[in-house]
Amino acid sequence: MTVSESSALADAIARSFAGSAPGEPAVSPLRALGRRQLSGVEVLAQSVATTAPAATMVLLPTTLLAYGSPFSGLVIIFAATIFVTAIAWCTSQFTRRMVASGGLYTFVAQGLGARAALTAGVAMAVKYLGSGALTMYHGGQAVIAVAAQFGVEIRGPATGMVYLVIAGVVLTTLLRGVRFAALAILVVEVCSLVFIVALMVLPGSSAEPALPLSTGSGSALLPVVLAVLFGLAGFESATFVGPEARRPMVTVTRTVLATPMLCGALFVFAGWAAWSGRADTLVGAYLHGTGTGVSPVVVALLHLGMCCSWLASSMASSNAASRLLYTMGIEGVLPAVLGRTHRALRTPWVATVTALAVVAAGVPAFAVVHGDARVGLRIALLVGYVLVAVATLGFLVRIGELTAPTAWTARAAALVGVVLVGYIVGGHVVDGRVGALATVAGVVVGAALWHRLLARSRHAALVAVGVFDSPESADVLPGAGAFAPNARGDMALVATDHPDAVRR
Repeated sequence: MTVSESSALADAIARSFAGSAPGEPAVSPLRALGRRQLSGVEVLAQSVATTAPAATMVLLPTTLLAYGSPFSGLVIIFAATIFVTAIAWCTSQFTRRMVASGGLYTFVAQGLGARAALTAGVAMAVKYLGSGALTMYHGGQAVIAVAAQFGVEIRGPATGMVYLVIAGVVLTTLLRGVRFAALAILVVEVCSLVFIVALMVLPGSSAEPALPLSTGSGSALLPVVLAVLFGLAGFESATFVGPEARRPMVTVTRTVLATPMLCGALFVFAGWAAWSGRADTLVGAYLHGTGTGVSPVVVALLHLGMCCSWLASSMASSNAASRLLYTMGIEGVLPAVLGRTHRALRTPWVATVTALAVVAAGVPAFAVVHGDARVGLRIALLVGYVLVAVATLGFLVRIGELTAPTAWTARAAALVGVVLVGYIVGGHVVDGRVGALATVAGVVVGAALWHRLLARSRHAALVAVGVFDSPESADVLPGAGAFAPNARGDMALVATDHPDAVRR
């Protein structure tokens, strides 16, 4: 130890004895969630499950064989994985420096301000609440398919009861606690993945699966692009549970970067299986049951595996949506009641119940208009991705830490995101469908109206946008920290050169 290091340590120890007790202690705005609970594996479970990898590994070969060639699909999977990994790299620039339960919504606020953050918030709410409803719908259909394999027909009012039971199980699991939910998600997703991969690896029936014909589109590859984007999206859900992770800046960052690469590798394998013919048994069982000579046991297990994957994704999506609503509740941009947490379980129970209510209410909608609704979810997600890529530039410039590689990555990711939005919207307009265009307009206009309303009636809430987990007085050695009121008027740790700083 050098003389200067020894002197600095001695000074810190001396200040710790001289420091005064804080009149108003600094408290993290997110402390009610129960900080430092989740391990790295549990954070990874939340992120991976949102992408529904097992279910996507069934849908991708089906889509690749139905539209275009499997080889062109493999190229698209590679390209999409690179794009999503670039967005993950941009996101990691925030997760290395801050922890927030608002995810991309909070990150955009730090880089582009409240107006852009509200746009990202609307986009993320549409994506996660919509994905929760979509995957719950498919999960329920898988339950019905499994029951049919055992000779039990579920129709009419009984179908509604299936979805009510599913919603009740998901809600109970999420309210039980974030660790319990993460472990449940992990178990069901791993079991599903093992079975799906086994079906592709092991030799199966030689029967040729009858595939649906393409119905024509503005681009023959557009359905493939949408399917791949659906599968890779969701890595960012790990950021919503950051405050509850034990080592958030490490585990969340690793998870954000690893998830698209891990899922991309699985989807490349699925594309290869479609190209090589290894996926024929899987596709035949999924589309036509035992009609192509597949064993009834295999069909039942396939639907069971997809059921688990869909419901794990619905649970993870609802979990992320609840943290987003919770963040907006404590900021004041949504009713403050959403910021309430359960004292014992430390879960945002009001936000969770609200999210599940919206998800459950959206299930019947997907039974009617699921095609356009799926496209809307992808578009909303891409809007959020473009905003976080641009916000990365603004944030790093503001703190003086922008590097050339990150700058070029963020610019390229934002440009590709804009091109993808235009490609998807244009392709659907050519087909005479306006759902994608309506989603873009709805997100942008809805956020603008929301910002205008808040500016007129709740200006303080706009100032509070961007809340993140901050060090508390108990986290700092007495006398070693400087504290001052922040923009929201709460006591917080600040730099020593802050004009209102007081050492405590």
